[in-house]
Parts: sequence; structure tokens; C-alpha cells
Amino acid sequence: MATVDREQIIRKPFNDFKNYPYGFARSGDFSIRESDLLLKHGSLALALMNSEIEPESAEEQSLLAVALGQKAAETPLEKAWSKYLARINRPKVGSMYGRSRPNDESFEMSGADDDDLVMED
Repeated sequence: MATVDREQIIRKPFNDFKNYPYGFARSGDFSIRESDLLLKHGSLALALMNSEIEPESAEEQSLLAVALGQKAAETPLEKAWSKYLARINRPKVGSMYGRSRPNDESFEMSGADDDDLVMED
């Protein structure tokens, strides 16, 4: 398995096609500046969160602390990353029909055996 190079991670643009299939800029959740910051530095933040690389500077340590919820966001990158995490981890919207799907047993009539329908020609 190839080792992950820090420079490759930093150069790689960050995309989250599962949650933002058309990109951050077209989602309406982020400003242009926030979407640019996520695109440029999101791979680094994700690698720090997943412990793929270790933080080397005070800014990276601060970003990791914000991502783990140990500190409030201060820099624009930290604010954009915490906003991204809040957006992807928000609860899913429920259905207007309730939380679960109706099953066939709930639609059975009580006494369906007594009411036989007979059709004659």
C-alpha cells in the first residue's frame, strides 16, 4: 500500500460528492470564500481528523481542535470547516408520514374473515 504524502494531500482539492454532488459553491450552504477555503484546505482538515497526518504547525493544531469540538472556531478556515461538519452531521428531515414506513399488517382489517365478498355473474 502506498504511503500518503503530506504534499499530495495538501495539493489535492477537497470534494464531498456524497453530500455536495454539485460542489460547495453551488450548494447554497457556503459563501464563495468558504467554498474556496474548503476546496483548497478541506483535504488537509480531513486528513488531520482521520489521523492520516500529524499537525505540524499551531494553525493545524488549532484546526484539529476545532474539528474535534475542543475549541471554538476563530479563523475563516476553522469557521468554514466547522460549518461544513455541522451541515453534514445535521439530522435528516423526517417524512410527513412519520418516521417509519407503514407495513402491510397495519392495513389489515380486523374481521376480514367474516366479510367475504361474493361476486356473481
